Amino acid sequence: MKNEGHSIKGAASYATGQIADQAAYQSFTFLVFTFYFAVVQLNITLITIGFIIWAVWNSLNDPMLGYLSDRTHTRFGRRMPYIMIAIIPLGIVLFLLFTPPLPIGVANQLGNFAYFMIIIIVFELFYTMFSLNATSLFPETFISKEERTMANNVRQVFLILGLIVAFILPSAFIANYAPDTPAERVTALGQYQIFGIVLAIIVIAVGGIFIKFTPREKVEFKEDYKNAPGFFSTIKLCVKSKSFMWYIPAEIANWFVYGILPTLVPLYAKAVLGMEDAFMISLLLGLTFIASALFITFLWKPVVRKIGNRKAWMISMTTWIFTLLPLMFLGPNMEIIAMIVFFFIGLGLSGSLYIIDLIVSDIIDEDEVNTGTRREAGYYGVNAFFLRLAIIVVFVSIGPVFIIADWQVFTLPVSTAVEVGLRTLMFVYPAVALIIAILSIYKYPLDGEKLIKVKEEVQRLHEEKKSKI
Repeated sequence: MKNEGHSIKGAASYATGQIADQAAYQSFTFLVFTFYFAVVQLNITLITIGFIIWAVWNSLNDPMLGYLSDRTHTRFGRRMPYIMIAIIPLGIVLFLLFTPPLPIGVANQLGNFAYFMIIIIVFELFYTMFSLNATSLFPETFISKEERTMANNVRQVFLILGLIVAFILPSAFIANYAPDTPAERVTALGQYQIFGIVLAIIVIAVGGIFIKFTPREKVEFKEDYKNAPGFFSTIKLCVKSKSFMWYIPAEIANWFVYGILPTLVPLYAKAVLGMEDAFMISLLLGLTFIASALFITFLWKPVVRKIGNRKAWMISMTTWIFTLLPLMFLGPNMEIIAMIVFFFIGLGLSGSLYIIDLIVSDIIDEDEVNTGTRREAGYYGVNAFFLRLAIIVVFVSIGPVFIIADWQVFTLPVSTAVEVGLRTLMFVYPAVALIIAILSIYKYPLDGEKLIKVKEEVQRLHEEKKSKI
């Protein structure tokens, strides 16, 4: 009999979680930096310090939550209890992100900075509790290459819906992402808060649907918690994986680009492109991810099937570098050209979005062959530990560039130095990161005949587990 997780219905039920996940995290990435820099008027040095502390916290938070998840045993399985606990607090915190306790402006720097630092840490706690466990369900729900490809295709559709909520929906409530007068900032503050309420409702509602309908943990994995290694052993086993360690630099580099582009788009669009309308600014990123959905379906899906994950990812990252190049040269009165450029940025981005989780799933399969136990949350937790390095690099990159350009507090119009800094951050830094990623994934060993043997051995292990139940 076909398992629930093998069907389109099961894949769609699981994929609803992508709406909540992407809406929460990408809204955070897209709006929080601009909100605290341009609206609240925090100094860039304080924002940089806050995000570095946040990233250090996450480097401990994520592996610990992964370790706890792998060792949990309840009638709801290992992952679902954490998802149930996290979803309502996550929604509430999404609203609180936009509610600084003191009046906005440079006079209240330290109080609003303390709130900023605390609230982004609390956000990450509940976001990770939801996202890590929801993501961990993917490789243990969809086992074979065919199942994962089918489920990943369905998931990308829902991912795009989440990105629309994150990038397009805010413009329905916020007229000006980066206001440049005190009166406009007060108006923007209220508009950001209204969007926060709407976002909280969407995330909680969709998260509830996910909890209700997503496929449950497979029976053959219900005893795996007994063999889950300790916290430090989990980290050690992950780090010992040659495949994982060649993958990690590529993942860090990709997440650096994922992070820096949406973080800076509102400021780049206003300061460099001269765009005022929030909807048009949102449309830049919206077009990128709409294009991603198209390219995933009509390009990367057949390419991956033909040449495999590793080669396809290298091609997508190379393409991504070339599509980012025009960001160095765009300027005012080039809105149409900017729209076309951002559309084609989706060409390289889409390959990465489609392939990354397929590669992680292969690494987890290889680990199961070596250890006899599936440790999805452990791997995703340790993976997240390394990804926080990318977040640190994002803000360590932005902060000094803004300081050197003498843009420590948001003001308009900007100097030539600020324009050059923003262009550099939007192209040169991502291009260097992607070159590092290409060199790393070139050495990634889990490909070709080796990957085929891992898949065959995983299937044999699962049949053995089923026969013992």
